[in-house]
Amino acid sequence: MPPSSAERSAVPKTAETAKPVDSAHSQTLSRGIRLLEVLAEAPGPMTIAELAEALGVHRSIAYRILRTLEDHRLVTRDESGRVLPAPGLAALARSVQRDLQTAALPELTALANELSMSALVVVWDHRECITLVTVEPRDGQATVLQRPGTRHPLGLGAPGIAIQSTYTEEEWYASDVPGDYRPVVAEARRTGFATSHDEVISGVSSVAAPLVVPGQLRAAVAVVYASAASSLDPALMGRRLVEAADAIKRALGA
Repeated sequence: MPPSSAERSAVPKTAETAKPVDSAHSQTLSRGIRLLEVLAEAPGPMTIAELAEALGVHRSIAYRILRTLEDHRLVTRDESGRVLPAPGLAALARSVQRDLQTAALPELTALANELSMSALVVVWDHRECITLVTVEPRDGQATVLQRPGTRHPLGLGAPGIAIQSTYTEEEWYASDVPGDYRPVVAEARRTGFATSHDEVISGVSSVAAPLVVPGQLRAAVAVVYASAASSLDPALMGRRLVEAADAIKRALGA
């Protein structure tokens, strides 16, 4: 019998509350990583003042962190002095789940062009779902862009639901992962795919199928699209995503 919501913590399980406070952690390193996260989530280049405000530090501290990241070619500055991610980040990103990215790209390309939607692989780090790789359709004029590195809570959106559905309800509550096992998760486990509408972004829908391969992070293959822009049956899309997930698993020898 799973515990009730009252028996579990009433504090929302956000990414911030999930992070332990440990005085042994490097504050400077943490701030440097956070600066990279802020830049990755920003719609465009940022000023040092904007970065300092986002980090909650003095401009001089933000500047020192910035100079270190520049030395490692992880950030750069444009002609006006605004800060943006540098190519060094792409080199690091290529090594993350390299085999999964390689195996997924052909299937994501096929999905994107068949459905005229953004197709992506999302992985789970036990706190959030993170977009690993995205493919845009060749002729997509109004597709929903979800860039690599985009994060959202596990409990929201079809990719998170699909990943959670790889657990039975009993396995979920026996684990140390926070959050409830919602009815939509049980339904996704039954059908093999998940759907969501307006959960992560208003007006955006997603369909996803779980992707579990030994030696890889739990993941999902998904498409995202503007809810009003597609007349396709989500169930048909779900079955197509299950086929894509199976093809990726075969490519990885699973």
